[in-house]
Amino acid sequence: MSKTIAIIGAGIVGVSTAVWLLRDGHKVILVDKSEPGEGASHGNGGVLASCSMVPVTVPGIVRKAPKMLFSSDQPLFLKWRYLPRLLPWLRNYLSHAKEAEVKKIARAVAQIVGDSLEEHQTLSKGTGAEKYIVPSDYLFLYRDRAHYQEDAFGWSIRAACGFEWDELEGEAVQEYDPGFSSEIGFAARLGNHGRITDPGEYVKALARHAEAEGTTLVRAEVQTIHRNGEGTYVLQTGDGTISAEDIVIATGAWSKPLADQLGLNVPLESERGYHLELWEPSFTPKSPVMVASGKFVITPMDGRVRLAGIVEFGGLEAAPSKAPINLLRDNIRAAMPELTWEREVEWMGHRPAPADSIPAIGEVPGKPGAWLAFGHHHIGLTGGPKTGRLLAQMISGRKSNLDMTPYSAARFQS
Repeated sequence: MSKTIAIIGAGIVGVSTAVWLLRDGHKVILVDKSEPGEGASHGNGGVLASCSMVPVTVPGIVRKAPKMLFSSDQPLFLKWRYLPRLLPWLRNYLSHAKEAEVKKIARAVAQIVGDSLEEHQTLSKGTGAEKYIVPSDYLFLYRDRAHYQEDAFGWSIRAACGFEWDELEGEAVQEYDPGFSSEIGFAARLGNHGRITDPGEYVKALARHAEAEGTTLVRAEVQTIHRNGEGTYVLQTGDGTISAEDIVIATGAWSKPLADQLGLNVPLESERGYHLELWEPSFTPKSPVMVASGKFVITPMDGRVRLAGIVEFGGLEAAPSKAPINLLRDNIRAAMPELTWEREVEWMGHRPAPADSIPAIGEVPGKPGAWLAFGHHHIGLTGGPKTGRLLAQMISGRKSNLDMTPYSAARFQS
């Protein structure tokens, strides 16, 4: 049965949901205060990181975090004035840094990201956006085998989720890609991954396709949500009201206030992320890489190389910091010392970080027709297409072949 569905948020998750709902025959209204493909959907690392199911909160993080915060060469930063507001969420977040919890999180996330390349290809087929998808390897770079073995727990999680990889050591690393520093003596190479050559333009192309297929794009900020006596949801914006039978909240790090209006208490924080783009580089890496020593990604894109992966906590309002960008610049010079470039572009944005590191996907208990699709942490681009497909299935009344329990909004009820 065809419905009118209003999706709040035009990032990769919201736009993917729109495309899949259109394919199911629904009428879609896509609402965002900005243009499609802005925010984290523009500024992400650009990797279809199917193997990225290991959360930040691994065992030992509680012991390591204080040292990282006070070291200028570590990829973790904090706006100290924000700490009092952060603490309740932070306690909850760190409570999941146990082996059993990590395995539970990884299983849930793997269901959303494990076949990312195929999901992106299926979503984008025939939309004009498929030209931005490049199948590729994904490399994790280490100083040596001993350094790699320090990450044994994370690799054991990936193996348990069905991933396999090749080990490159010594000269084999340079033979694969001679652009890396000679100090990098070991790499784990995973196949069947991919990259997006321009994430923001990719999402915009999907949105243009959705609009051409009948989606109504509304540029407005949703302020309130209520349900009238006829069971229709009414969204109040600064420019008027929008009515729909179903609604989807897909506003990333800005989702908590809207979820609050539906009677939920979502422990959601902004994990502020940075990227530094190096335009007109003298060369580009063969594949996207994660440099383990700096916990940052190097991704070749159209006309530039993008460096991303810094974590900063400081809320949604504070201005960007300089130290994370400086660290990215130092890190690329260490990892690829011969690389030169003509100009730089800096960016800071907000990743939606739920305290349990599992995205919210599904219907709000007691609120028929109200759906959540946010909280993807580092893997929004990677998991956006599958999230949209699963949500469209549920909205259309079809049963998913996955266990959707881990993503349920029931865990946020007071």
